[in-house]
Amino acid sequence: MKRAVVLLSGGLDSTTTLAVAIARGYEVYALSFDYGQRHRIEIEAARRIARGLSAKEHRIAKIDSDTFSESALTGDVGVPKKRSETEIGGGIPLTYVPARNTIFLSYALALAETIGSRDIFIGANAIDYSRYPDCRPEFIAAFETLANLGTKAGIEGAHFQVHAPLIKFSKAEIIRKALELDLDLSLTHSCYDPWPDGLACGECDSCLLRLKGFREAGVEDPIGYVNK
Repeated sequence: MKRAVVLLSGGLDSTTTLAVAIARGYEVYALSFDYGQRHRIEIEAARRIARGLSAKEHRIAKIDSDTFSESALTGDVGVPKKRSETEIGGGIPLTYVPARNTIFLSYALALAETIGSRDIFIGANAIDYSRYPDCRPEFIAAFETLANLGTKAGIEGAHFQVHAPLIKFSKAEIIRKALELDLDLSLTHSCYDPWPDGLACGECDSCLLRLKGFREAGVEDPIGYVNK
């Protein structure tokens, strides 16, 4: 069975991506990160999902939070709330984490080379997203080139492939795909600023995009919200 490393945040997109990799016949090694994010509850969601989908292995890599201290997800800056669709799509938000996907994919590449995998999956999405530069197809393609130029396996003839199966999906299409794969979406967590009891705020960009996707998909979001 082919092995794949799958970046798993515990959110809707990465969970669906994990299920897609399994459906394609891969033995999956899930990789999550503790980088001091204010929504660290997502790590517990990732654990539940990795167990529920029978990942071969689930690793959680620890990164010093000072690396990302300028983001609203890791620093003292407040998470933007109640923004309109125009505002969300209008520029790179304060929740952008500097070079996060570059760093995460680098860890995934190192793990892939270590376990003899040539396939990395990431739940990046370039349609319903908050203008993050490291979620674009150009970035994914560039990192794949880097992977094949900068590794022993790549130089010796192996070909690494970075899969972003949801890159051109709307959030509603992702939800429909998740349901097609029979995923329990109540296990997922998307909120950038959850309450202490784990309820999603319902007002951050991530919550608003998720709720919009469920509305457009015509199904009820199974997680709890403080404001909805």
